Amino acid sequence: MTTQHPSSAALPKAGARLVPALTILYHPRLERVGERAVLRDIAVRDAVELSRMAPCFAPPGSVRGAPLEDVYLSRRPLRLLALPGRRIRLEAPGSRMRVAVQGAPLQAVCDLSEGDVEQGVIIELADRVVLLLHMADPSPPEPGDRLGLVGDNDAVERVRWDIRRVANLEIAVLLRGETGTGKELVARAIHEASERRGRPFVAVNMAAIPPSLAAAEMFGAERGAYTGAVQSRPGYFSLAQDGTLFLDEIGEAPPDVQAMLLRALETGEIQAVGAQQPRKARARLIAATDADLEARVAEGAFRAPLLHRLAGYEIALPPLRRRRDDIGRLVVHFLREEIEAAGEARRLGSSAPGEPPWLPAPVVARLARLDWPGNVRQLRNAVRQMVMGSHGSASLEAMPVVERLLERPLPEPRAGADRNGEAAPVRSPSDRAQAEPAVRGAEPRGRGKGAGWRKPSDVREEELLDALRRSRWDLKAAAELLGVSRTSLYALVESCPRVRRASQLPHDEIASCYRECDGRIDAMVDRLEVSKRALLRRIRELGLA
Repeated sequence: MTTQHPSSAALPKAGARLVPALTILYHPRLERVGERAVLRDIAVRDAVELSRMAPCFAPPGSVRGAPLEDVYLSRRPLRLLALPGRRIRLEAPGSRMRVAVQGAPLQAVCDLSEGDVEQGVIIELADRVVLLLHMADPSPPEPGDRLGLVGDNDAVERVRWDIRRVANLEIAVLLRGETGTGKELVARAIHEASERRGRPFVAVNMAAIPPSLAAAEMFGAERGAYTGAVQSRPGYFSLAQDGTLFLDEIGEAPPDVQAMLLRALETGEIQAVGAQQPRKARARLIAATDADLEARVAEGAFRAPLLHRLAGYEIALPPLRRRRDDIGRLVVHFLREEIEAAGEARRLGSSAPGEPPWLPAPVVARLARLDWPGNVRQLRNAVRQMVMGSHGSASLEAMPVVERLLERPLPEPRAGADRNGEAAPVRSPSDRAQAEPAVRGAEPRGRGKGAGWRKPSDVREEELLDALRRSRWDLKAAAELLGVSRTSLYALVESCPRVRRASQLPHDEIASCYRECDGRIDAMVDRLEVSKRALLRRIRELGLA
């Protein structure tokens, strides 16, 4: 049984009327980031007031809230008024508080179009609080586990709903989304929400498997099946037996592996290279792609029957520019993780009266104005760089690293439609003129899949090593930082003698590092300077885990 399911259809919230809302992207009390005020009354009242004392903000789904209550904000309110054509006017009658809208100072009145509000309008108050004016579903979120996903955006709620629905269905799942949107995180959430939790979860990057070894890697090989096969070895299907096998970059699967995957999905059987008989495959399959598989089918590069089998249930992951109201939550979440890992959790504590917070509001506002073509992964890398570069500082904004991070212009948004068929945001010339500097090094140098890539020969060895270290040996993220295709990056890594490979590390070195790091894989990656996935596989092979 298969179920074709576009993620945006047949949902409990489908057809819900969106209304204007204000979401806190930054507040000196970090626990308030993400709270929301739904402006239901803006269409029926003369105006909605925004000040220190109104309106009330609450976590989505909560009925108890509180006003912003920051003493540096004015008691004299700003006013939000509904205009014809679903426009909204922001007025500051007689207020001496500094107010910025989309990075530009508010000059008494600012009219916002329906398109502006749909994309999200960033409002800064007194350099202390950052709000996002946007459209939101006013109905409460579905109760239950948050499934390891950070954020309360409506699209993220739909993904949670999809995960709960599909978790215990014995069908293949296809995750679609741009690079960096968290496809592996969603795959793990499906696994953990299913009855297979506690069983293996095996993640495979199909683009990283050499075509000549792909069949043996996926399905295993018998002793003597090919030159160098001195013993039988299990494939990924066997390693994921009774668990979940996650195939990332499925569009990059070689043709012969596509044929074998199709047979496995149709018959429930796999056959190791050199084996005489097939055997049952009991792994649940989840695939992911950022490619247009239908276009690849039309080109003859991908099998249509395999696409139909993989897409038993489809989940579309939103790009970060479509969930701008989650950026504040994500920034604080990543800051906490990075700072706690560095042993400096006190840096995000409450500031003393009169002292500026370590994380200033204008920094968050600038980050929120980006379109983030590399999505959540790109945002996380930017936060990591800021934390590493501001070690021991009393204020993030004062550090030279932030000046470097914020000195590059905002990337131009893409016109037309994105891969999910949604209209991509397009700024007017006046909007671009008002744009603030952006995060240096956060956006990839290439401007699209296959367009504007650098030549591998232009990448110096030191630049390659620096990108690998900054991305913590995540090859996909390193390729984005360098502005090269992933295929080119793999070639650069293969040709660089200074890049270590987990498969070549001595057993004693891995075992010693495992003991010294108490089994913490991220710490081992930093020390050994190898890919996390490859290291996890070596650890399993050596029986250390």
